[in-house]
Amino acid sequence: MSRTKMKAFAIVMASALALTLAACNNGQSASPGNSGEPSRGTATKDVTITFQNINPDPSTPSYKMIKQIVGQYEQDHPHVKIELDSLNTDQQKLKLKTQAAAKEVPDITIVNPAAQMKPFVDAGLLAPLNDVADKEGLKDTFQNGLLNYYSFDDKLYAFPDGNNIEVVFYNKELFKQAGIQKLPTTFDELITTVKTLKAKGITPIAIGEKDSWTGSLLFMNILLRTNEGPNFLNDVLDGKKTFNDPAFVEAVDAFQELVQAGAFPDGATSIDYNAGGNIFKTGKAAMYIMGTWETGSIDASSVAGKVGAFQFPTVNGKGDVNEYVIAPGSAFAVSANSEHLQETKDFLHYFITEMPKIQFDLKNAIGSGQKMKGDLKEAGYSELAISLNELFKNVKGGDLAFDNTMNPAIAQAHLSSIQNLFVQKEDSAQVAKEHQNTFEANK
Repeated sequence: MSRTKMKAFAIVMASALALTLAACNNGQSASPGNSGEPSRGTATKDVTITFQNINPDPSTPSYKMIKQIVGQYEQDHPHVKIELDSLNTDQQKLKLKTQAAAKEVPDITIVNPAAQMKPFVDAGLLAPLNDVADKEGLKDTFQNGLLNYYSFDDKLYAFPDGNNIEVVFYNKELFKQAGIQKLPTTFDELITTVKTLKAKGITPIAIGEKDSWTGSLLFMNILLRTNEGPNFLNDVLDGKKTFNDPAFVEAVDAFQELVQAGAFPDGATSIDYNAGGNIFKTGKAAMYIMGTWETGSIDASSVAGKVGAFQFPTVNGKGDVNEYVIAPGSAFAVSANSEHLQETKDFLHYFITEMPKIQFDLKNAIGSGQKMKGDLKEAGYSELAISLNELFKNVKGGDLAFDNTMNPAIAQAHLSSIQNLFVQKEDSAQVAKEHQNTFEANK
């Protein structure tokens, strides 16, 4: 997909990201014997489909969704066994990389959009899924333009599990305990909030930086502000800017100010993503800067009913709070070398068809990439979920994550560089220079 399409999609996020509530519960859900049935002419034989995923935590709605859909499919199709390989995000990325090198990609695996999945496509490891998307209008259940992030040369290679924005979740009780009465709307106020919480013995911001993308995602919020709008990375790719630009240096300085203020847990780089999130979900941290995909999990945790959310603040007076780091979801792809390609496609069609309904029922519809039908309040969604849905309605656009924009070599150098800032303070101009050198060597 071209960067022009990526830019265009970001601009229309205001309408596309809103929880459309328009076509799931009635008529869209597949029933046994519908889309999940084997294709005519396919022999009924015992097959095992390996389903690699990134939902290892049994307490989360996404885990329950997968188990529910898989269980129903196996019940309706006794000849099919779905073997789940559930890993955390970084474990899955590393395992898939090893499997890809050996050309042994699981029947269904998880890929990330745009630049991250392109090497797998270029290597011929993923099967085109246009036939699955066209079957019974499945592609029309997705938000307009979303599937472009997973398409190359007009071929679709994966179905996303969501479309999210990054926000600041906060624990209302811990804010009250620390005497904080006003939510921060500027970066200076955020730093003051961090120091106030720290002085009260409360961990200000939960994070699991062992999975290095978490720190990068937070950093991109800052860069979106210091650049006074989106497309910094696209401008670098187009030769309009370099990483030595003042906006990038300023973002590094601000990020380091947050680290040096004691914002994060001790030993953050030894804590993985799931454990980092659980610091917040067990009431041990006051804030969690993460994508809205966490909403359902938060509402299922011990801090349910105690959590609100606010937009990432302006930085040094710069930026628009209605612009976000946008996260088209991780996505389900099929191995081009699957021994049971048609059966795998049949199951994936069933899975994607069922997913929005099950997610809605599990109170996990916020940040869905598919259109939903239903009234959130009537369905018993939390105040947090309803308030986030209102934020979606005013999204003006934003940026993708760094590793969804730059090629893997540049992205990995960036992830390591940001991770290192949790360990020691660096000269921001030197950090920028190292980014630019890596870009020049790998563009």
